[in-house]
Amino acid sequence: MGLNKQSFIRGTFVLTLSSFFTKGLGFVNGIVLARFLGAEGVGLLMIAHPLLPLFITMTELGLPVAISKLVSEAEVKGDEARIKRILAVSLSVTGTLSVVLTLAALFGSKWIASIVLADQRAYYAMVAITPIIPIIAMSAVLKGYFRGRQNMNPLALSDILENVAQIIVIIGVVNMLLPYGIAYAAAGAMGASVIGEGVGLLYLFSVFKWANRGKSKEQRRFVPSVRLKGDRTLRDLLRIGLPMTGSGFIHSIYHAFLPLVITKSLVLAGVGVEMATKQFGMLAGYAIPLLFLPGFFTQSLSTALIPAISEASAEGDTRLMHSRMDMAMRTGLLVGVPCTVILYMWAVPLTTVVYHSPEAGVLLQLLAPLFFLHYFEAPLKAILLGLGKASTVMWNHIMTNIFEISLIFVLGSNLGIRGVALGFGLGILMLTVLNFYAVAGSIGFYFDFRMVIKAGIGGIVMTVTGLAAHRFLEQHVQLGATAALLGAILVSLLVYAITLQATRALRSRPKAPTIPVS
Repeated sequence: MGLNKQSFIRGTFVLTLSSFFTKGLGFVNGIVLARFLGAEGVGLLMIAHPLLPLFITMTELGLPVAISKLVSEAEVKGDEARIKRILAVSLSVTGTLSVVLTLAALFGSKWIASIVLADQRAYYAMVAITPIIPIIAMSAVLKGYFRGRQNMNPLALSDILENVAQIIVIIGVVNMLLPYGIAYAAAGAMGASVIGEGVGLLYLFSVFKWANRGKSKEQRRFVPSVRLKGDRTLRDLLRIGLPMTGSGFIHSIYHAFLPLVITKSLVLAGVGVEMATKQFGMLAGYAIPLLFLPGFFTQSLSTALIPAISEASAEGDTRLMHSRMDMAMRTGLLVGVPCTVILYMWAVPLTTVVYHSPEAGVLLQLLAPLFFLHYFEAPLKAILLGLGKASTVMWNHIMTNIFEISLIFVLGSNLGIRGVALGFGLGILMLTVLNFYAVAGSIGFYFDFRMVIKAGIGGIVMTVTGLAAHRFLEQHVQLGATAALLGAILVSLLVYAITLQATRALRSRPKAPTIPVS
C-alpha cells in the first residue's frame, strides 16, 4: 500500500532515534510542569482520571498488538486483501467503542470523581483529559498497522510532533490558568495532552492517505471485504486481543485505585492528605519518569520486535527468532548497566538539578537497582506477544498487579513513601521473572554469561571514574552543580563505551558458548 518495509535493525534504529527526541521532549515537558505546578500540581496530574487507562483498554480491546502480528503474517503471504480487512474491522470497532465510552465518561464524571479521586481538586483535570480516549484508540490502530508493515517512520514522526505540540500548548495554557488556581492549571496541562495526541493522529492519518493516493476508489474501498470475511477477521483479532484486554483491564483497575491505595497507606503511616499527594507526585511525577527516560532503547527494540518475531515464527525460522531475541537481551544488558549506575550514583543531584526536589532523589536511588530488570522485561514481553502468547502475558500481569498493590499497601502503611517505592520495584522483579520463565519454556533461552561479566566490568569502571570526575569538577574546576553533573555523566559514559570496546562486548554476534536456560 505504498509503504516501504524496513529491516528489523533499521526499524529499531528509527524508533530509537525518534524515542531519544521524544523522551527528551517529554523530559522537557516534565521539567516545565514541575517548575509551573510544583510537586502538588504534578500530584494532581498523576491522580486525575485514574479510570482513563481502563476506558482506553476497553476501547482498544488489545487490537494494536493483534493488528501488528496479523498484518506482519499477512504480508509474509502477500495477502493485501486480508491486511485491508484487518485495518477496516479494527477502525470500526475502536471508533464505535471510543465514542460510547467517552460520552459515558463525560456524563458520569461527577460520580466517577466521587468514588476514585483521592483529591477532588483533580476533577477539572479529569474532565479535560477525557476526550483523549477516541484519539488514542484510533492512533493505536494506525500505529499497529504501521508496525505490522514494519515501517516505523510514521510512528517516529507522529510521536515527535505530538510532544512538540504538547509542550507549546502547555507553556501557553498553564501560564494563563495559573492565576485561577493549581486545579485549573492542571486541567490546562491535561488539555494540552489531548491537543498533542490529536496532532499525532492527524499526521498518521495523512501518511496513510498519502500511501493510498495512487489507488483507485475501488481498491481503497474497505466495506465489501469486511462484509465478506469481516467476522473471521474480527475473531482472529480478538483471539489475540482479548487476552491483552484482560491484562490491560486488570492493569487499568490497578492504576485506577493505585493513587487511592497509596494515599490511604500513607495516611495510615501518619502522613496528611496534602503531603500524601505531594509525595505521590514526587514518586510518580519525578522519580519514575527519570527511571523510564533511558528506557527508550529497549522500548523501541520491543516495538520492532513483535512483528519481527511474529514474521520469523510464521516462517518457522527458529534461528532467526533466537538471533533477534539475543540482540534484544544484549541491548537490554548493555544499556541497563550504565543507566542504572547513573540513576543510582547521582540520584539526589539529578532530582535537585532537574526538579529542585532532593527528596525525590531518595526514592530514585531506592528504585534504580530493581528497575534494572525493566530493561529485560519489555523485550521479554514483546517476544511472548510475537509468539502469540498473549494469554501468558495477561496472567503474568494479573499476578504481578495483585502482588504489587498488596505489597504497596502493606509496605506503604508501615514504611511510608519509601515502602511504596519498594513495592513498585519488587513488582518489576516479579514480572521480569515470570516473563523470563515463559519465554524459556516456549522456545528456550540461550544466554552468553560472558556478556554479563563484560557489562559488569564496564559498570564498575564507569562508577569509579564518574565519581572521581564529579568530585574533580566540583572541587577543583569549581563548576556549578548542573555543569559538574553533566560533565561527570559524560565522562562515565565515555569510559563505559571504551571499556565495552576493549572487552569486545560490542561485536554484533556473541561467539562465546552460550548456556541454555529452559
